[in-house]
Amino acid sequence: MRRKDREVTDFMKIENIISRCTCCRIGFYDEGEVYIVPLNFGYEVKDDTYTFYFHGAKEGRKIDLMKKNPVVGFEMDTNYALNEADTACGYSARFQSVIGTGVVSIVSESNEKELGLSLLMEHYAGKRNWDFDEKMMNAVAVFKLEVTKLSCKEHE
Repeated sequence: MRRKDREVTDFMKIENIISRCTCCRIGFYDEGEVYIVPLNFGYEVKDDTYTFYFHGAKEGRKIDLMKKNPVVGFEMDTNYALNEADTACGYSARFQSVIGTGVVSIVSESNEKELGLSLLMEHYAGKRNWDFDEKMMNAVAVFKLEVTKLSCKEHE
């Protein structure tokens, strides 16, 4: 990271920032193009390593790309505010952001699929214990991103 003065390394502060993010953007490589998808997410942390869970359609470009090349980049941010000034060059932005890389895969085991959906609901609704009927579980794809590299930055 170029601006070490903006780097966040405290695990609890990073956790707090991620907990307040509402969208995770995943960047897939597609033969000379980058395909970026904004997604709702849930997550868990084990041994200081993040796993993000997502849901979506069972087919389409995103699914095709994750099967073709599972290494992806991701970004999420929160707490944006414009810092105004008297001159154009004086303007800046306040933000907190997390970027990283990881390996994405489709979740096929039903218990982990239910875990992923529960974590997603917990992130947005604040409640984890949901019942998912089998028909709905079969209709949706759940996939996870196992983080291999993560950095966090803030500007106040």
